[in-house]
Amino acid sequence: FQLPASHIEPLFNTRHLAGSLCCYAMKLLGYSVPRRILDNDRVKNVAALLPVALLGSLALTQSLSTGQHLTVDPRAGGLIAAVACAAKKAPFLVTVAVAVAVTAGLRAWT
Repeated sequence: FQLPASHIEPLFNTRHLAGSLCCYAMKLLGYSVPRRILDNDRVKNVAALLPVALLGSLALTQSLSTGQHLTVDPRAGGLIAAVACAAKKAPFLVTVAVAVAVTAGLRAWT
């Protein structure tokens, strides 16, 4: 089965170009921030904590949602296991392995 040519979107279109230009403009804008602002302690703290907060929210969203709905499934058990390992200061690979094992075990059990 082939789609008609009118239904196939070009690989590189105006939206991709506009998005790329916006990202590059934001990167250039970051280079123009004055040094006195970058040396501010509050800015340093936000810059250090923002990636952690964003990654945490991404992990939570991906673990507890399916489409537009919140769900509690085996992924939540894996996330809880990973948080427990991180709280015990386990190495990263051990944390990932435990989370995978718990998720797989819960999927097999349910």
